[in-house]
Amino acid sequence: MRYKTIVTLSVVLGTVIMLSGFMPREEKRASNLKVLPKNISNEELDKVMDGFKAALGVKCNFCHAASADDPKHLDFASDAKPEKEIARSMMKMTYRINKKDFHIKDVYNPKAVLAVNCITCHRGQAHPDEK
Repeated sequence: MRYKTIVTLSVVLGTVIMLSGFMPREEKRASNLKVLPKNISNEELDKVMDGFKAALGVKCNFCHAASADDPKHLDFASDAKPEKEIARSMMKMTYRINKKDFHIKDVYNPKAVLAVNCITCHRGQAHPDEK
């Protein structure tokens, strides 16, 4: 009787431990979002960032500073680089233009189709006024 109880508990415990590896993990949310919606999904955020990279012809480290702990990785929450604040002000500017001049209501929605966006002026260049 005691042997059956130990075996049964071992099987149940083993099954629980094994299945816990297949449980969905909580998605790590971006922090320090000041213009984009706080509830933006990681997938939507990646699409927005990919759009910035294409529009400006840059990589992530153009706006994001290296991590103090490991310089090979970026600290996406850091505001150490001034380009990040410039990007925020440019986003606000394009949102204002789209809302005021093109009457687009939900400009803060990452899925919104905007009449004016980064590529409108940048055309793949980080500094469009320079040749």
